Amino acid sequence: MVFQNPFQKIIKSLILNVEQSNTSVIYGERFILKIFRRIEAGINPDLEIGRFLTEKGFAHIPQVAGAIEYRGGRDEPTTLAILQDFVPNEGDAWQYTTDILSRYFEHVLSLTPEVQAAPPPTVPLLDMVENDFPQVASEMIDTYMEAARLLGERTAELHIALASAPDEPDFAPEPFSMLYQRSLYQSMRSLTRQVFQLLRRRLKDLPETLQEEAKGVLDREEEVIERFRSITELRIAAMRIRCHGDYRLPQVLFTGKDFVIIDFEGDPARPLSERRIKRSPLRDVAGMIRSFHYAAYSDLLRRVSVRPEDTALLEPWADVWHQYVSGVFLRSYLNTAGRAPFLPDGREELETLLHAFILEKAVYELGYELNNRPDWVVIPIRGFGIF
Repeated sequence: MVFQNPFQKIIKSLILNVEQSNTSVIYGERFILKIFRRIEAGINPDLEIGRFLTEKGFAHIPQVAGAIEYRGGRDEPTTLAILQDFVPNEGDAWQYTTDILSRYFEHVLSLTPEVQAAPPPTVPLLDMVENDFPQVASEMIDTYMEAARLLGERTAELHIALASAPDEPDFAPEPFSMLYQRSLYQSMRSLTRQVFQLLRRRLKDLPETLQEEAKGVLDREEEVIERFRSITELRIAAMRIRCHGDYRLPQVLFTGKDFVIIDFEGDPARPLSERRIKRSPLRDVAGMIRSFHYAAYSDLLRRVSVRPEDTALLEPWADVWHQYVSGVFLRSYLNTAGRAPFLPDGREELETLLHAFILEKAVYELGYELNNRPDWVVIPIRGFGIF
């Protein structure tokens, strides 16, 4: 396919051959057309949020150039496709991060046995935000510290932009309420019951080396639910806003110098009405923190599949990388957001919400992997150990 007009050169098109839920066509490295495969009546959040951020001048997304919509009578337009500026990049942040992790683990393997056996201690996430990191952790993680800092900054800037339109009903921030907090808890509790029931059914299908660990997770079901219940026991003075909805490393492009946030569609399997709900932006923060954990363990699993004897040595260092990178990301996010109204005022409220969202994400991931990638079940199971 080619485009041509009297004023421009021919623009050639190329269909991207990558695994994704939509079809994407690049036009001359100037535009990218995303065609949605799952169509539902109403505006797609990818177009809605992208158009809003483009109009607000937020620079760290592909700017929206147009859209293809179906209009039937007086109904709200249905989004069929979205046209955006093409962003030259070196791949997504997942690829960039796992490349860094490969070098990180090689570095660990080159250390003296004495240093290998004594990784820096991990500490609670918010403690890392408030305190200096051990020198050895900073030296080991090295250049990714700046990447995590920049990603935290861009994430906070995104949320500030999404909270900047109090007069636009679809984007105006709304306060937390006890009714919303109870609804949040009930949703988390329902998800936990479903996933833990699935884990019980699939327990015997797991590798024997993982079954005992999975049983330990099952034994903590009520503890997990109690963690979620704590959301209802606090008065949370914060605002809910429109968020990314599926925020993780593959949803961010790395340009070589900066990050560009993409794919605001949310989970295509969920109805549009649910994907457009205003939520705490700490959900996005939690999604990225879990993505750091996935990146560290995916590279670890790849390595130990070749050299199983490295597992005991490298796993504590994977935890070190995840915890300290998450600390840098969160510190940068909180410093950039400052006293934004979408953040709780007190540490207790912030910690309760953030931990609940991280734990909810781990529960969701456990269900997803049990149904789709059993070989990866170990990653969310290890995620429960953080708590």
